[in-house]
Amino acid sequence: MEGEATSIGPFDITRVMAAIPHRYPMLLVDRVVELIPDRSITAIKAVTINEGFFQGHFPGRPIMPGVLIVEALAQAAGILAVESLGLVGSGKLVYFMSIDGVKFRKPVEPGVLLTLEAEFLQKRSRVCKFAGKARIDGELAAECEFTAMIADPPKA
Repeated sequence: MEGEATSIGPFDITRVMAAIPHRYPMLLVDRVVELIPDRSITAIKAVTINEGFFQGHFPGRPIMPGVLIVEALAQAAGILAVESLGLVGSGKLVYFMSIDGVKFRKPVEPGVLLTLEAEFLQKRSRVCKFAGKARIDGELAAECEFTAMIADPPKA
């Protein structure tokens, strides 16, 4: 079909780490299933009991903190942005500017594969707006919209 975007992926962890600067313990994307440049990304976070935050959130009832679910969505969107804008390896960083309409629908517990879906709502050279959804076995766990700015890293 005319205008049909070409999907790329999957990306292993090495390519994920080439796209965004996050590292353990803050790297929350394990692989990319599919990326359609200028459109959307589907990525995976394998949620394990070995995550440090489960020690205190909550003892006896481990649940992934909502802010980290949103962060995982933002990291997936960051990969989408740098890949779509041809910025991989440029050192550019993607910073949150706003988070809107966050809704948590289902707790995220150890042992699940959290599917991270993000799509562009608006894309400019320096500011992008995204819609994100986190799913467990197809069921909606969280959703939000967020805006991010693409900027140079801080000077050393």
